[in-house]
Parts: sequence; C-alpha cells; structure tokens
Amino acid sequence: MDAVPEPLIVVCGPTATGKSDLGLALAAERDGEVINADAMQLYRGLDVGTAKLGVSERRGVPHHLLDVLDVTETASVAHYQSAARAAIEAVRAAGRTPVLVGGSGLYVQSVVDELEFPGTDPALRAELEAELAAAGSGALHARLAAVDPAAAQVMLPSNGRRIVRALEVIALTGRPYPARLPEAVAPRYDAVLIGVERPNADLDVRIARRVARMFAAGLVDETRGLLERGLRTGVTAARALGYQQVVAALDGDGDLDRTAVDTVLATRRFVRRQRSWHRRDKRIHWLDASEPDLLGRARAVIDHHVRS
Repeated sequence: MDAVPEPLIVVCGPTATGKSDLGLALAAERDGEVINADAMQLYRGLDVGTAKLGVSERRGVPHHLLDVLDVTETASVAHYQSAARAAIEAVRAAGRTPVLVGGSGLYVQSVVDELEFPGTDPALRAELEAELAAAGSGALHARLAAVDPAAAQVMLPSNGRRIVRALEVIALTGRPYPARLPEAVAPRYDAVLIGVERPNADLDVRIARRVARMFAAGLVDETRGLLERGLRTGVTAARALGYQQVVAALDGDGDLDRTAVDTVLATRRFVRRQRSWHRRDKRIHWLDASEPDLLGRARAVIDHHVRS
C-alpha cells in the first residue's frame, strides 16, 4: 500500500511570536520544506524589516516563495495561492513534508481552503477607488455589509483596499466575496493548523526588542536602497511595517527615534488585526510560545492529528 502523506503542517499567528523558528524546527525534524505565507517576505530586499531568515539561518531546509517579487510589483493572493499550492505538490512529490509558515491570514486560508479569486476590471476598480477616496472606507464597508454581510463581518471597516476588492468581485461575478469564515468553506488539504501566541506583556517586549534590532541592523539604509529601486510606487511593499514609517521620517523631519516608537505602536495594532483574523478559525490549535517545549507540544498536536 502507498504510504499516506503527512498532513500539510501550518504554523500561523501574530508577528513576533516565534512562528519562523517553530516552522523551521518542524520542517527540519520531519524531512520537510517551508512554504512562506508572509505577504511581505515575498519581496526581494525586504529583509531586515520582515525578520526574514537568511540562508545561513535556515539550517539547510529549503524555503519556497521568499524573494519572488520586486518592490514595484503588487502582491496578489490569487497568484500566491497558485504558487503556494504548486510548491506544496512539488514538496509532496519529492516525498517530503510541506510546512506553511506565516501570519498573513488570507494567504494561509487561500491555500488550505477552496477559495476562488476572480480577475479584476481596471475601470471598475478605478471607480471604486475613487469612491473610497471621496467617501472613506467606512461608507464602503457599510455598502459591503448591505450586499454581503458575511464578507463585511471578516473585514475591518478601515481596510479600504480589501473592501474595494470585495465590492469589485461581487459586481463582476454576482456572487459573494470568496474570503469567507473558515467553517463555510470546504478544505482543500488535510491540514493541521498550529497557532503560535504569547501573553500581551511578553509579546509587547518582544516587539520592542525586534524593532530595536531592526533599526540597529540597518533598516534605514535598507529602506533608502529600496527607495532607489522604486519602493514608493509599490502598492503592497510600500505599506510594510517599518519601511512605511521610515519613508515617512525620511520625507519629514528625519526623527528616527520617534520612527522606532511609531513602528512599535503600528506593530502592536497589526498584531490585534492578525489575532482577529486567526481567531475566527476554530481548527487552529493555539500554543503559548512562552511556555516550555514549544516544539514538543507542536509535535504532539501533529501526531494526534495523524492518529485521529
């Protein structure tokens, strides 16, 4: 009989909790390969500010979907979905275990569940973006809630870009927006989802230390170099945490001490959004990374999933 493949292992959760280290450790011990699910780590050159593991830090474990976009390109969840699934199938075809790692919630769900992402219409998109600029994201969110309450439920009223996309898809297809609550979507893979968390106080300290390391490791110089490569024109990359704040400082008074503080505060807000997204998915097994033997507890979750 053919051996049953291991489940797709997913390591997700808020930033700065230790997902990358856990995903790497699981891949190393299970003859696996890592597939990136962090939207900003798709970009070449966004290294320091995204805490991207360098080649020497990857312990010989192959990584997929890192450094595949220029900063001037717009990240697309539809293109990511196709590339990530192809990587998973290639890893499995080689007899190895795929480990999907990242905190971009929609990117993770696009891979593990049967979500469809229709194309775009430039004229309709421009019309909706003009409405967004004129009326604000709150007004468009109310409009979305009227035509697709389920989609509005999973989107922050402040996330104008996603609201515009949802309204565009609904107008083009006449169907609800595909980013649904997980229980309303069929899964594509046998997947075990492990969420990495930490208590607020612990995570706040880690975020502050991480931002301090980023600035000490050359985030400002990295940003200057990316500006020369067109960062300002990048719809997605220009919004990356840290880089966005540094660009604002370079364009303004150059107060980098305040910029570091702003980056810490923005990261904490981002964590709240990540938690809001991931907590909707009841399949996720949450582990507190501040407690001992995180790897052992993750291993137990996977082994229990395989046995059940």
